[in-house]
Amino acid sequence: MTQKKEYGILSLPVIVGALGFFVDVFDLLLFNIIRKPSLKSLGLDENSIDATGEYMLNIQMIGLVIGGILWGILGDKKGRLSVLFGSILLYSIATIANGFVQDVTTYTWLRFIAGLGLAGELGASITLTSEILPKEKRGIAATIIATTGVLGTITAFYVNDFFNNWRICYFIGGGLGLLLLLMRVSIKESGMYDSLRNKSVQLGNFFMFFNKRDRFLRYIRSILIGLPVWYAIGVLVSFSNKFGKGMGIENVDPGRAVLYQYMGLALGDLSAGFLSNIIKSRKKALFVFYSIAICFMVLYFMQHNETAQHMYWICMGLGFGSGISVLYISMSAEQFGTNLRSTATTSIPNFVRGGLVLISFLFQWIRSLNGIDFVTGGWITGIIVMLIALLAVIFTKETFGRDLDFIET
Repeated sequence: MTQKKEYGILSLPVIVGALGFFVDVFDLLLFNIIRKPSLKSLGLDENSIDATGEYMLNIQMIGLVIGGILWGILGDKKGRLSVLFGSILLYSIATIANGFVQDVTTYTWLRFIAGLGLAGELGASITLTSEILPKEKRGIAATIIATTGVLGTITAFYVNDFFNNWRICYFIGGGLGLLLLLMRVSIKESGMYDSLRNKSVQLGNFFMFFNKRDRFLRYIRSILIGLPVWYAIGVLVSFSNKFGKGMGIENVDPGRAVLYQYMGLALGDLSAGFLSNIIKSRKKALFVFYSIAICFMVLYFMQHNETAQHMYWICMGLGFGSGISVLYISMSAEQFGTNLRSTATTSIPNFVRGGLVLISFLFQWIRSLNGIDFVTGGWITGIIVMLIALLAVIFTKETFGRDLDFIET
């Protein structure tokens, strides 16, 4: 074994990783909360705001996908800490710049750049903590990081509610990121990774995911497992106002729906992580939370002439059932060797996030068919996404308690 020092679940790398993901999610989901007032202040009318917001969200997600690959490779080639420093610096500066925009084109480009930066934080933190903590503690550490992270969205909502100025919200988000850089100076590199530096091993070769059938399937399944999270966030909750109108529910605020969903998500990630540790299985915990998510999806589409508050409670339930991020990200770190672990663990969550682009295209295509309205298109899309995710879990091997000191050849 290459590790000599044993870290605890409340050690500095875990705390900094948790705070880093907090800022990451604060900035990432801030656009969902303030997209309507920000686009309205830039001169868009009501008919253009939803379409433009959906387009900008897709551009941001493309940035996340590209950034996930680039930061992941860098983490394997140059070290986990290089990603922790570089990614947060890029997204902090881009987020501050968002507060100065005066036109939609610049705004769109800055969301893309912010997406690039936001792609590195979570994967690098999970990779580092997975490698430095004992195997019986790494799942709990990932739970702490993931749960603290989703609280960033709740904070973003209340910051927006308090200041009621979308530009100030961006300044605060970027400023928090820059402050976090000061804490990272004391973090040390993973000893497991350092032991590979002087060995003739391929580090961060992204194309290795495609040169062996078994490794390729591991990688693809890891991505597909997380798709229900972003179906819930990017479709059902983000456009809860439009679904609400289709189901006779008036005055639904998508920002408040996001708040409720992320309160549920925080509880879900916390519960899923501890459940996984108790039953000593990532897969069984995934099936439990998929079942909860499916129940709330059914309840979501059964609404008719309900109140906006009822919609918010359903969104909270969706969030709880979608609290599987800690599970699929931990599985990503545990399925791949040290020489590809950063590339896998950083790129997979961002491919999951970027999967929202494909989900959106699928949703749009279904709605383009004759007789398919917005609500019907939503539940058909949900059935397809959940079936794909369930099949991916079924064919994925259990990773709980696996020794991570191995390499990919």
